[in-house]
Amino acid sequence: MSERFSNRISQLFRFGIVGVMGLGWDTASVYTLRPLLGLGCATIAAYFVAATANWLCNRAWTFRDSQARHHFLMQWLRFLAGNTVGFCLNRGCVFLLFHFFPICRVYPFMALAAGALSGMTANFHISRRYVFQCDAKDTEPSGSPESMPESQPSRTPDDGVMTIANKNPGI
Repeated sequence: MSERFSNRISQLFRFGIVGVMGLGWDTASVYTLRPLLGLGCATIAAYFVAATANWLCNRAWTFRDSQARHHFLMQWLRFLAGNTVGFCLNRGCVFLLFHFFPICRVYPFMALAAGALSGMTANFHISRRYVFQCDAKDTEPSGSPESMPESQPSRTPDDGVMTIANKNPGI
């Protein structure tokens, strides 16, 4: 098994563990906010609580080796924006289950778990590629300047834009 494939599987496994923790934060938030906001609004608010906690854990653990260390606020916004597809799959599934299966309104955990599974794959690929930019070094063709050992990525801390700084200016 190649190191790249092994790394991707490891990230998927960690992403899944973080997702299970996110389901816990999501569920706790829904049950806590439901008496105050009602089931619908609590479900939406809980998503942002869980998404923020998931982003923090994924940043610190799942994708800790990522070279894309954008300013934390910008990366959090990229995470929320990038995972809009997963949000739609997740909460779309949740609200469909609430509508068609009354038991899910009584026990929201069932719908929340199904929603988390429906959005996980999309969120993993989007987060890996666009938020934490793990594929940037994997997708460069062999022999390109970005894959040469004398080229090192550098970044500016404020804007998060990656540039290539050549260590050997004579090349």
